[in-house]
Amino acid sequence: MSQSDFDLVKLHCGVQTYDWGKLGESSAVAQFAESADPSFKADPTKPYAELWMGTHPSVPSFAVSSSVQSTSLRTVLSKYPGLMGDRITAKFGPGELPFLFKVLSIRKALSIQAHPDKALGKQLHASDPKNYPDGNHKPEMAIAITDFEGFCGFRPLAEISALLKNIPEFVELIGGQKFADEFINGYKELSPEDKEGSPKDVSNRKVLQALFSRVMNASQDTVSKFTVLLVERASREQEKFGSSIDPSYKGPFGKSLADLIIRLNKQFPEDIGLFCGGLMLNYVTLKSGEAMFLRAKDPHAYISGDIIECMAASDNVVRAGFTPKFKDVPNLVSMLTYSYDPVEKQKMVPEPYPLSKSSSDSVKNTLFNPPIDEFAVVQTVLSKKGDSTTLQALDGPSIIIITEGSAKLSSKTTTLDFPRGQVAFIGAGTAVELTNTGDDEVVTYTAIVEVSAA
Repeated sequence: MSQSDFDLVKLHCGVQTYDWGKLGESSAVAQFAESADPSFKADPTKPYAELWMGTHPSVPSFAVSSSVQSTSLRTVLSKYPGLMGDRITAKFGPGELPFLFKVLSIRKALSIQAHPDKALGKQLHASDPKNYPDGNHKPEMAIAITDFEGFCGFRPLAEISALLKNIPEFVELIGGQKFADEFINGYKELSPEDKEGSPKDVSNRKVLQALFSRVMNASQDTVSKFTVLLVERASREQEKFGSSIDPSYKGPFGKSLADLIIRLNKQFPEDIGLFCGGLMLNYVTLKSGEAMFLRAKDPHAYISGDIIECMAASDNVVRAGFTPKFKDVPNLVSMLTYSYDPVEKQKMVPEPYPLSKSSSDSVKNTLFNPPIDEFAVVQTVLSKKGDSTTLQALDGPSIIIITEGSAKLSSKTTTLDFPRGQVAFIGAGTAVELTNTGDDEVVTYTAIVEVSAA
């Protein structure tokens, strides 16, 4: 064997069966795993939550082909460092990808959580390695492959204010009208001149932090009492739930929010997440191909749907709700950015991907490029049979998955049949051509890593 045997190679990828995953073949994770690996058979009673693509030691991917013995991708990259590329190795170290690529199939809500930045990650790991197993940050990007819903960042402050004015249980949870008024009267609307970090913005974030702290430090008895009453109000009011007493105010409340509260309570009865998530965080929906980026120190949660996810290689999580796991409330309250942008600003703006050459205008290569070094993701759509595109060689490694259709994936030395669900590794310096070989549209997602020259 030589490095060239792994410039383009299929991967067999492991699955995680967390309780929140979709059951059996309703899960995209199970569908992809079955398609790519004939030995995999989905159990209709089992939840298939995550497909992991990469070098993470918990669920490593394995390189497989007729010419090479199945071996873990970690081992391959350690043995052939040229597959990583000199710049990537210099930046992130040898033998392990700086990103973890996943498919998630979500049947019920994941925990409301945030992730530390690098500085805080190192500090938490040093002081509490049991709960914070590494010193890295964990920015994430989610791209919908079916209709998706989730939470991402705090609501605009006017929305939170309206909910405090109209939901008595919210007021009682935080200790009464005095504390509600401190928020309602304490924040200030920003003018165009008030940029992020301006005195007014900094003051607003402190007011939001004080409110969030009171929510998260409520006793469980208090939470249980007022979540029951909150759900009763949502069931009773429906269209009027959370509606502003100011008729000119148009917030995203009413029946959709009432239904969300009722549904989440069925999954996590009497949980603080109904308040800190349902009432305080932006509710976001994505259609297939839409994406959002989750910055360090911003609270978020996935509620339902199937997504492509890419993240930095870290397991550091600080949880807030919808979980029986450890909640580190003091660190959570102190670490968040308390950004309060509207939901439209949570979505990523796709860009054309310039490092590609396509056979026709019916081919689209789209780049989702977050403001970090560890990863970006390229979506490729080949609309009809015979469409093809060349993805140029990069300085770093890539992983590609096909989520729709069937294709052929070729390098100078290797040609792979590429059916729906198949995953492949592409080494640094390797260009590949993707060709639609079927009658249906082909959609692929490619996680890439490049760093700019010094």
